[in-house]
Amino acid sequence: MEVLSLRAINRATLARQLLVERETRPAESAIEHLVGLQAQAPFPPYTGLWTRLVDFRPAELADALVERRVVRVVLMRGTVHLVTAADACFLRPLVQVIMDRDLRTNVQHARNLTDVDIGKVADAARSALEDEALTAKELGVELATRWPSVPPGSLAHVARGQLTLVQVPPRAVWGRSGQTRYRTVEHWLGRSVDAAPDPARLVLRYLGAFGPATVADIQTWSGLTRLREVVDPLRSRLRVFADESGRELIDLPDAPRPPADLPVPVRFLPEFDNLLLSHADRSRVMSEEFRKRLFGVKNGVFPGTFLVDGFLRGEWRVSKARKAATLTITPWGKVSKKDTAALVREGRRMLEFAAPDAESRDVLVA
Repeated sequence: MEVLSLRAINRATLARQLLVERETRPAESAIEHLVGLQAQAPFPPYTGLWTRLVDFRPAELADALVERRVVRVVLMRGTVHLVTAADACFLRPLVQVIMDRDLRTNVQHARNLTDVDIGKVADAARSALEDEALTAKELGVELATRWPSVPPGSLAHVARGQLTLVQVPPRAVWGRSGQTRYRTVEHWLGRSVDAAPDPARLVLRYLGAFGPATVADIQTWSGLTRLREVVDPLRSRLRVFADESGRELIDLPDAPRPPADLPVPVRFLPEFDNLLLSHADRSRVMSEEFRKRLFGVKNGVFPGTFLVDGFLRGEWRVSKARKAATLTITPWGKVSKKDTAALVREGRRMLEFAAPDAESRDVLVA
């Protein structure tokens, strides 16, 4: 069995993630290839596309949201993702088991829902969202008129778990602001979720965007369990490798696997980028020291990060004051003068994208 070195796995993953060189494909095509972008905050996906695509313009994604070609919806790991309309309908029923499990175990809501008919609450929520988009608070208050003994927040949580709720514009539209308001996917897209989506397709899509990978990696990304039962029948269609620790890696036969010594540019990643969240073993993109630092942040709020030679090396933040914008780059370890200069050059480009109206822009290395 061929053994892939850590750097070979790193280069293969970067190639799948469109981080070796910027691509010329449309934003919608990139979102589909990546099986969505982590989007629990409204604007990081714009940076995620900017760092991966040639001449990406925010209006391209904003228009796709307004025109309902892409949507924001709870999917993998029970977190909000930005996906194509077709993938929202394909993926949501596959991860419904995660939502069902959450309703049984959620420390904030499960106890409040012990004696509640979940199906009836979901039906009532669907009816309440027929005529207008509602915030979670508004939806909970509406449902509480029928279940007055249940906290409104817990009733709204039922709707989140049992219905495919889309976060509608102007939420996450570049240059605009708005509360998180929901409609059902059936209303917003005029179509229902897929009746019998194939989990094998989910596995193959994952490998195309994140492979080569272990079964545990796929489960970490998706939040699903027992995926070996899905992978085993696919083995005749896959290539099998091993990492340097002897763990089995599966992959698509024709997926890119660049040389381990392929030079790669510095890259800025947005908050919560899926590159950092989608493997059980994250050593392919970060050291154990930096993994602990990243996942040890308060309140689970990840900073923007950057890659040097394909690996996580620090964080960045943009601050704005009146007409001035500053990008502060904070390395978590030693970075060479050459790589620091590359980060500053890329940082200037980042500021032009993130703060186009600023009269002055500065890049600082902390």
